Amino acid sequence: MPHIDVNGAVLHYHLQGPEDAPAIVFSNSLGATTAMWQPQLHALCEKFRVLRADTRGHGHSAATPGPYTTELLAKDVLALTEALRIDQFHFCGISMGGQTGQWLLHNAPERLKSATISNTAMKIGNDEAWNARIAKVISSGLESIATSVIEKWFTPAFFASSPDVVAKMRERFVSNNALGYAACCAAVRDADFTNASSSQSGTGKLPPVLVIGGAQDKSVPAADSKVLAEKLPGAKYLELNAAHISNMEAHTEFTNALIAHVNEAEAQHG
Repeated sequence: MPHIDVNGAVLHYHLQGPEDAPAIVFSNSLGATTAMWQPQLHALCEKFRVLRADTRGHGHSAATPGPYTTELLAKDVLALTEALRIDQFHFCGISMGGQTGQWLLHNAPERLKSATISNTAMKIGNDEAWNARIAKVISSGLESIATSVIEKWFTPAFFASSPDVVAKMRERFVSNNALGYAACCAAVRDADFTNASSSQSGTGKLPPVLVIGGAQDKSVPAADSKVLAEKLPGAKYLELNAAHISNMEAHTEFTNALIAHVNEAEAQHG
């Protein structure tokens, strides 16, 4: 897997698809890696330039000293795309990746052709819960929270129908660097876009936005994702019958919605 040093961290990434095709940049959820986007690759890589990178502190990317901020994680995306000479791109992120997308929407909208932000909210959880999770991970490691986290990622039906997929996701979760994960927990804890405005970007105009919620998401209730969609001017909202990792559980519907959104944005952009 290729790697690039950006903002003091070595990020490992995958870049696939035709060099002259429109670029789609994926950003993983907290505790997941680039592998979470596997269900989308077959449909996307023939027609799009697909960039996936393990978020700082995750997978094969470096776990630099924390805590991190959403701004740092978003600037990693900007620096990585600049290094790969991708001027503008479609963005897709889930949960923590969706918060990264919100920062980009409000601070660098000129770099985005569109944004698909899924299973996320303007504010996720509360400080007390995040602080407790950070303390437990630092003291006892990722294995100590793995079961409770993975149980929220998928519905009982998916656990029953796809046990091998769930097991692999759990394996990847516990293989992350515990301190890197804790540093990203701090980024999610502190991210709050309730009063965010894109006015500081100059034009204040957002690119096309699709917000996806999971009807059975216990980590980020669908109602919170819907409120986010209502807050973003012109955003569309789609609710899937899935829990937190909706791109895997409802992969066909997710992929079709993403492609339709990107194609529509391409038509408007071109």
